[in-house]
Amino acid sequence: MRVGVAGLNAAGKGEVVRLLERRSFYRASLSDVIRADLAREGKEPTRENMIQRGRALRERFGPAVLAERAQRALPSDRNHVIDSIRHPAEVEALRAGGDFLLLWVEAPPRVRFERSRARGRAGDGEDFARFEELEARELASGEAAAQQLLAVRELADLVIPNDGSLEELGAKLEEALRDRLFFRERPSWDEYFMSIARVVASRSNCIKRKVGSVIALDRRIISTGYNGTPRGIRNCNEGGCPRCAGAAEAGTRLDECLCSHAEENAITQSAYHGVSVRGGTVYTTFCPCLICTKMIINAGLSEVVYDAHFPLGEVSVALFREAGIKVRQLG
Repeated sequence: MRVGVAGLNAAGKGEVVRLLERRSFYRASLSDVIRADLAREGKEPTRENMIQRGRALRERFGPAVLAERAQRALPSDRNHVIDSIRHPAEVEALRAGGDFLLLWVEAPPRVRFERSRARGRAGDGEDFARFEELEARELASGEAAAQQLLAVRELADLVIPNDGSLEELGAKLEEALRDRLFFRERPSWDEYFMSIARVVASRSNCIKRKVGSVIALDRRIISTGYNGTPRGIRNCNEGGCPRCAGAAEAGTRLDECLCSHAEENAITQSAYHGVSVRGGTVYTTFCPCLICTKMIINAGLSEVVYDAHFPLGEVSVALFREAGIKVRQLG
């Protein structure tokens, strides 16, 4: 799960980030992208430099560039809290990346000004008038690349008031997040095994199509396979398969193909290690071909779950049903 934290200057965003870090969230900041860009030129990350460089990056690479770059470094096996969100396009990019909840931290202007004075950060307004002047530049702009905090606020899922103590802020945060985060549904078993099959497919060395397969029995993985040339044979992407090396059209020169299919490899790997697949379910990223269909039937597998359709898939599906094997497309 990824939680975004946004708000006006000195609203308490950093405190919310720290509270989430204590709850096993890992921090990421869109500002770090700007700081790294400034550091390459030896420039200090002052507030003025940060604002100008953020605008320059959005002008050159698009308004979502900071979010897009920051997301690339986020591992998918942990929760993240992301701050310094200042543009609606960044919110859209973060939401497009998966589960995302945007929190807006709110505090009155005078409270925020006093907090900014107390922390003594370079670039904050030295008096209330200057504080408001600097803030006005961040709230809204007709320029697509400028900061647009008011537009970000409109996209927030939850608004967290922060005009009291740190303890009060922590209680509000816990109450706001309890139902949204800590009781989230896990992936179904089908989604779980198919997602693993997609990762298995990434190991394929076939230059035409990458396919992955997982065989599970009693919700336990017993074998995996991906398509490619047989053991000890030069890989397909190294010229080992004449059909692929010759860029053959779909459905042609099949007699030249040396690659084993993902389902075929999953079944033969089980046999190689003396593990029975009888009664298991095969998850595969494409509907099996006719040859793999016959192997699945004869191996005693009881169910086939596939992701994408495959040419001549209707023949395979009909054969599975005639053999009494359950077959279904995920989704």
